[in-house]
Amino acid sequence: MNPEKEFFEHLACGRFMIQKSRSTGGYVYYPRMAEPGTGATDLEWVEASGRATVYSTTVIRGKPPAPNANLALIDLAEGPRMMSRVDGIAPEAVKIGMAVRARIIIEEDHPLVVFEPVGA
Repeated sequence: MNPEKEFFEHLACGRFMIQKSRSTGGYVYYPRMAEPGTGATDLEWVEASGRATVYSTTVIRGKPPAPNANLALIDLAEGPRMMSRVDGIAPEAVKIGMAVRARIIIEEDHPLVVFEPVGA
């Protein structure tokens, strides 16, 4: 099966799943057929904890009346880094090192993983 398709099927069912190699224990995101760096092909789907930290962030300025938006690189507790956004606070308030938690939303009829500050 196509790993990307499988990932989005999990999201559509409300589950944030990432891959893990049975032999190396390494976690993989973005979905693929083999673990980067090792080439291990024994990947299985495991549920992500949802815990994460903001690695970097930028504010995308919207042309009025469009609002500003946030784009962030997020380090998952399991190790992989992913691109997403932090919701629930102003884009300018997102800070490097901020603890965040994953949430699945539906946007434009597609499931998407976004993050919210812990405690928000």
